[in-house]
Amino acid sequence: MKYHSKISGLGYYVPDNIVTNDDLSKKMDTNDEWIQERTGIQERRHIIRGEDTTTSMGVKAAKIAIERSGVSKEDIDFVIFATLSPDYYFPGPGVLVQRDLGLKTVGALDVRNQCSGFVYAVSVADQFIKTGMYKNILVIGSEVHSTGLDMTTRGRGVSVIFGDGAGAAVLSRTEEEGKGILSTHLHSEGQHAEELALQAPGMGKRWVTDIIADNDPNDESYYPYMNGQFVFKNAVVRFSEVINEGLETNNLQVSDINMLIPHQANLRISQFIQQKFKLTDDQVYNNIQKYGNTTAASIPIALTEAWEKGKIKEGDLVVLAAFGSGFTWGSVIIRW
Repeated sequence: MKYHSKISGLGYYVPDNIVTNDDLSKKMDTNDEWIQERTGIQERRHIIRGEDTTTSMGVKAAKIAIERSGVSKEDIDFVIFATLSPDYYFPGPGVLVQRDLGLKTVGALDVRNQCSGFVYAVSVADQFIKTGMYKNILVIGSEVHSTGLDMTTRGRGVSVIFGDGAGAAVLSRTEEEGKGILSTHLHSEGQHAEELALQAPGMGKRWVTDIIADNDPNDESYYPYMNGQFVFKNAVVRFSEVINEGLETNNLQVSDINMLIPHQANLRISQFIQQKFKLTDDQVYNNIQKYGNTTAASIPIALTEAWEKGKIKEGDLVVLAAFGSGFTWGSVIIRW
């Protein structure tokens, strides 16, 4: 018997707290025009401390995805959680989701591939299902960035970009040929690891600002570093390559794409890719304008929104693509 995996349920959650560009201008030397020109972002969501965590947001998104999948939580037989901002340095949030959802003692795996995290997690889930090992896998991407950003003029190049949120998908076994996930493609180039990195840990329960208070407040290693122009140049190349790789593997053309869901890193990157592939606005979905870059959560949030709005229909060819820290990048080709 040949098994395939399909996305049977989707869900997302973002905090209620909206932080506009004007709000940030009160904390650092920036303004709405400066941010929108460089990133396309108008606003993002930040958690209220004590109300949400990486795990709790993931659980909220997961509950929606499970309900929509028609699969009972008793039938979930594996959990994969993608994040760069776990609540604890260890254990990872996968086991916390198993606990908080009241799942059976199923396996839980954490994926630390930053912006490519959800694509990597979906690829892993797809392989587990194809081999017949598992039938229904819960895949989550969730991030809390706001507590670990340098909210001063020094850090504005990074801090204006990122937001908090979570997305989830249930991948289920299907025997239907030509439907579901057709292929996944993963790559890395570690020689550029330091071009987009956070060298000192400290997210989740132990806030970065608390650590700095006990150490050197001028130590920038506690904050994310990004060589923006270098990352942009690499991203547009790798996005193009990995999308083409997925299409060629399945004997498909760019014209076959019904919906491209790119990782929401920067609206300018998405627009560059859209123009390069000559895709219409109806063939690409972006929501970075209102959520910012939510890293591992960005693709499942955007995918869920696009599906909720009726922009993805049965039989559509859906392409997911991501590029980020590592460098890592990947794509998922789906026949919906």
